Amino acid sequence: MPAPDVLAAELRRQIATPQSELRLPSVAAAVVRVGEVIWADAVGIADADGTEATPDHQYRIGSITKTFTGVAIMQLREAGELELDDQLDAHLPDIEPGAMTIRRMLAHASGLQREIPGNVWETMRFPTGEELVGLLPEAEMVLGPGERFHYSNLAFSLLGEVIARRSGLAYEQYVAERIIRPVGLKRTTFEPAPPTAKPYFVDPYADTLHAEPMLDKTGSVAAAGSLWSSARDLCGWAAFLADPKPEVLSQESIDAMASVQVMANNERWDAAYGLGLALARLGDRVFVGHSGGMPGFLSNVAVSRKERIGAVVFTNATAGVDPGEIALKLATTAIEQLPADPEPWSPGEAPPPELAGVVGRWWSEGSEFLFRIHDGKLEARSLEAPDWIDWSVFDPLGDDRFRTLQGRERGELLRVVRDADGTPVRLYWATYPFTRRPQVFGLR
Repeated sequence: MPAPDVLAAELRRQIATPQSELRLPSVAAAVVRVGEVIWADAVGIADADGTEATPDHQYRIGSITKTFTGVAIMQLREAGELELDDQLDAHLPDIEPGAMTIRRMLAHASGLQREIPGNVWETMRFPTGEELVGLLPEAEMVLGPGERFHYSNLAFSLLGEVIARRSGLAYEQYVAERIIRPVGLKRTTFEPAPPTAKPYFVDPYADTLHAEPMLDKTGSVAAAGSLWSSARDLCGWAAFLADPKPEVLSQESIDAMASVQVMANNERWDAAYGLGLALARLGDRVFVGHSGGMPGFLSNVAVSRKERIGAVVFTNATAGVDPGEIALKLATTAIEQLPADPEPWSPGEAPPPELAGVVGRWWSEGSEFLFRIHDGKLEARSLEAPDWIDWSVFDPLGDDRFRTLQGRERGELLRVVRDADGTPVRLYWATYPFTRRPQVFGLR
């Protein structure tokens, strides 16, 4: 369903204002809701010859490519080709052993320097994957591993080489065949496909444009920031991050990517990094996605996974705007004016006999909990918890034991204790006792 006219007009105003006030050649944007593009628009020019920008023009998306690299790594993890806590030298044996792990590299917490050794951003000549590995002895560990967030394009370039070696495919081929194609993206490519926006640097002291170089050979930098896409097409990627196709990547892996690994803003705690995904907090909402920047291009994708609403923003300017601010505003406006419909309730089957006595109210540490059956699973939640806290969900292991799949005490065991008649009289969750009546600490 397309956005109502009033909402569409407001969204257009939110891209037209920065395009005008910040002197941007163009801004292209789109909003996706529950897998459907509900709005796509553009203002300004894609080319200095006067060609008007459209939401179907390709722009270079820069470091948004890192989200594809993250998905590729998680795919290889699911295939048993690697583990997140593997050290880099386990997959690039021609480097010296060190403390860099796949997980820390995905989270920008490896301590590795930001860029490839040398002056590649002057020469615009980028090494191949093999050449990159050879340059690694020249790179510095500028921080201790895991010490704090430190953005590193070099880390993601090396992850691209890991993907190539573990899969036997060139990085670009792997991403195109294993991710872009099965997700259904049509205008997301490593080579520009017309119509494309041209990259510009806007003169800070005059209303003139200076053409930026069109990089065509990015070598090992491909895994850090070389993809092109259109605003409309990249909404398909935003939808995937909210609701992944299981044949591409499991929900569990996307959940892991969206889990905080390191705080990126230690002062305000409104920015963090997961596994290849940037996390931004605006009010009570957390958005996943990424920003991007290449010569002449800036971009951002921001997705509320809970509401399954996201926004994509592109501009063909080197600097002068934070596209993340625009994307977050677009997405928030869409959420507030078109909130997602709640999942309809439908009756289910009766609880299995072995759980009939488990459901209901239990007490632990002076607090009351509710255990219930929902969608065929045992769930639990503190009655004191705020509404936004998720229910804990349990997976049966047999012998009255359950594993906590999500929510409070994730990963911990729940054990049911019964009396001689088989009636549940006590629960142990993460070893804490739960009883039918409130009581003080200690066995009774």
